[in-house]
Amino acid sequence: MIFSAKTCVGRVRSNNEDAFYVPPKNGNYPELFMVADGMGGHRGGEVASQMAVKEVSDYINARFSKDFNEDLIKAMINDSIMEANRKILMAAMDHEEWAGMGTTLTMVLFLGKKIFIGHVGDSRAYMIRNNTITQLTRDHSLVWQLMEEGRLTLDETRTHPMKNIITRALGTDRVLEPDFLEYDLEKNDIIVLCSDGLTNMLEDDEIKNIVCGQELETAAEMLIHAANLHGGIDNITVELIRAD
Repeated sequence: MIFSAKTCVGRVRSNNEDAFYVPPKNGNYPELFMVADGMGGHRGGEVASQMAVKEVSDYINARFSKDFNEDLIKAMINDSIMEANRKILMAAMDHEEWAGMGTTLTMVLFLGKKIFIGHVGDSRAYMIRNNTITQLTRDHSLVWQLMEEGRLTLDETRTHPMKNIITRALGTDRVLEPDFLEYDLEKNDIIVLCSDGLTNMLEDDEIKNIVCGQELETAAEMLIHAANLHGGIDNITVELIRAD
């Protein structure tokens, strides 16, 4: 497994409310990757995103087995997100300055020739295969919902004044419904995880062209740089993982 992960505060924000997780190099850890984009309160977004990736990774690392079937993996991913959601809610109740904090979370677990995705919010997972980029997750956002209802076009969602309103997040409700997705994997597929600080600045094909033209480490740096050149109005986080 070859991967690279980068994050940047961008050109406008004063602090970075994104967080990410990649498996530690030392030790027999699951091939788990995550991006979270926090929001709300004094440092609340930063706290929420960091809590999300820590709680989910701790939960899965402690329970994962390569012998798990699809149902057990789905249950484990769902339970890990629910536990993180519960702890973020509790932290917000215990600290007034964090009231209203929440975070997106998009995670990918690699197992054999499959990937398993848990997803809440509008961070995204893409797959690049044979020079084609495909968005694997659907945004939990108001404009995405309007697009699915036929009331907006995809182009209109990019510039809509309410495009930053998300409809699901960890830490905002006790009841949460994460998306669970499963995809087959082929050799040299590249999975892209990113916060909306990247996708609000770059078109999908721009992301694909950068990733396909460079080694992953260089491509991740170039994606951050390109998003900043386009304005860098939000924190930017990207993870690139090549299946081997």
